[in-house]
Amino acid sequence: MENNILILSKKLLVDLETAHKRFQHSKEEGARGDFHSEVKPFADEVKLSADAWRKSAGQWIRENNPKNLHANQIETAADYLEVISVQAFFPETSKKRFLDQIQSVEFILNSMIIAVEKARQ
Repeated sequence: MENNILILSKKLLVDLETAHKRFQHSKEEGARGDFHSEVKPFADEVKLSADAWRKSAGQWIRENNPKNLHANQIETAADYLEVISVQAFFPETSKKRFLDQIQSVEFILNSMIIAVEKARQ
């Protein structure tokens, strides 16, 4: 399970970076992503990974009780990932809220990686 959490956490960090780059492109160009060829495939892929991560990470937290991570943070991060994966394609998305959500998810994913690696030692 721990390997799965690490793999998914790192994949989601890559997805987060992809969404961030796509958001910057949308803002600069003022162009929306095509729903069927861009938005839906990316959002579906992120949702699959986020759901698997939510399940594994939530279970790991319940079993290991890390000091600085809680189940509600996992839920929030997974929810934000789904929102980010769609909003990245729309220039009218609030820049502040989008960047705040990215920062929050990035912090939780990195905290999860650190907690799992620390527990392995």
